[in-house]
Amino acid sequence: MDLKGFFYENPSVALGFSGGVDSSYLLYAALQNRADVNAYFVKTRFQPEFELNDAYKITQQQGVNLTVIEADVFNCPGIIENPENRCYLCKKFIFSTLKQKALQDGYDLLIDGTNASDDYDSRPGMKALKELSVRSPLREAGLTKQEIRHLSKEAGLFTWGKPAYACLATRIPVGMAITKELLHKIELSENALSSMGFTDFRVRVIENFAKLQLQPEQLLLAINNREKIINGLKPYFDSILVDLAGR
Repeated sequence: MDLKGFFYENPSVALGFSGGVDSSYLLYAALQNRADVNAYFVKTRFQPEFELNDAYKITQQQGVNLTVIEADVFNCPGIIENPENRCYLCKKFIFSTLKQKALQDGYDLLIDGTNASDDYDSRPGMKALKELSVRSPLREAGLTKQEIRHLSKEAGLFTWGKPAYACLATRIPVGMAITKELLHKIELSENALSSMGFTDFRVRVIENFAKLQLQPEQLLLAINNREKIINGLKPYFDSILVDLAGR
């Protein structure tokens, strides 16, 4: 089924919206096919502020309202203990919260931006989507990430070239408890690197060390900005390491 056929059969949908490449294009496609679509952003401590800002920007660009739902993951001990299945537990929590709100607003069908490039086996969160009967129109239409970027560029969406972004909790090794303080340190550190011109990178945590995973072509930029990186991240981490393998 293509997207036109999907929205013809399902003209009223609630969209789990992140402001990333996939959900932004899915919102555009829903509007193009005259669907009644409401975009929902579930805000937790796991998302940096720029994600919400991007979500507002793209929904305003497309002339729709964004419903923001505040959800406290720290009320879910199973998630912040950071077990192997944290992604599954978190996705279940977020989309259960979203589904409850969508039903209250009169939307029976919940969709998300999972695409055909997403591997089911490597994404435990997809199990939660299946359990909650969340539909993934991009995946059902066979659209890959590369195709969605191309279509987004043609549609004039600024998100077409946006790097993939995983939540802040993915920077913390399994078994290490997630705290608000640690998430804040990671976010501020990544903001500092962004201000220096780094793109598509990660600041990962090893005990109280920061391990920088950069694009290989930006390793020279790290050398040239050595003092800036130290000054920017030292308030948050005892030592700063650079992964020469990159991302």
